[in-house]
Amino acid sequence: MPDEFHRIQASILRETCQPQNWQPDEVFIASDLILYYDPRHPGWYKRPDWFLVLGVSRFQEQENLRLSYVVWQEGVNPFLIVEFLSPGTEEEDLVQTVRRVDRPPTKWEVYERILRIPYYVIYDRYQNQLRVFRLNGTRYEALSLPDGRLWLEEMQLGLGLWQGSYQATVGLWLRWYDETGWIPTPAERAEEERLRAEEMERALAEERQRVQQLLEQLRSLGVNPDVE
Repeated sequence: MPDEFHRIQASILRETCQPQNWQPDEVFIASDLILYYDPRHPGWYKRPDWFLVLGVSRFQEQENLRLSYVVWQEGVNPFLIVEFLSPGTEEEDLVQTVRRVDRPPTKWEVYERILRIPYYVIYDRYQNQLRVFRLNGTRYEALSLPDGRLWLEEMQLGLGLWQGSYQATVGLWLRWYDETGWIPTPAERAEEERLRAEEMERALAEERQRVQQLLEQLRSLGVNPDVE
C-alpha cells in the first residue's frame, strides 16, 4: 500500500497538472491504479505510482469511475508515467532486474517495449534526484536536466522539483509548472484570492479614510459638503 509520501506526492502532481492544450475532460490522471497492458495475458498488470493519459474521457459520473485502467478497452496508452523510487522497488524501476521466463515482464519492459509510453519519470526523494527517460525509436534514452526541469511541448507544461510546504509538510516535491511559473494548487489559489481580497479591502478603507479627512477639512473651513 502507498505510504504517506506517495499519497502526498501524488496529490500535488494531480492538483497542478493542467495541460494548456487539452480539455479537462480529455485528461485522465491516476495514482496507484492497476494498469492492465496485455490482452493475451489479462491477469498481468502493473501499478504505477502516478500516470497520465491524454485524449481519453476522465468520466465525471461516480458510477463510471474506473476500478482499473485496461489499455485494450480504453484504446489509449498512458502518455507519461511517474514512479516514486523506494528501496523495495528500486531495482525494477531502474531496469536492474532480469525477467524470468515464467514471470510477467518488468516495469521497464512494459513501459518501453509493450506500451511504448513516451515519457518515464523517476523521482528519488532519498537522493533528491529526478530522472526522465524519453522513448526514442524502440528504446528509452535518458534526458539531460541541467536545471532539474523537464518541459513537455505536447502539454505546454513542465515538470520539476519545488521546495516548499504542501499539506503541512515541508519538502522537495515534484510538481507541474507553465510558462508563468509553478501552477498553484487549489489551496494556494484560495489563499491568493484571500490575500487579494484583503488588499482590496485595505485599499477601500484607506480611500474612505481619505475622503473623510477631506470632508472634515471642508467643514473646518465653514463649507458644508452635505449641501448640494
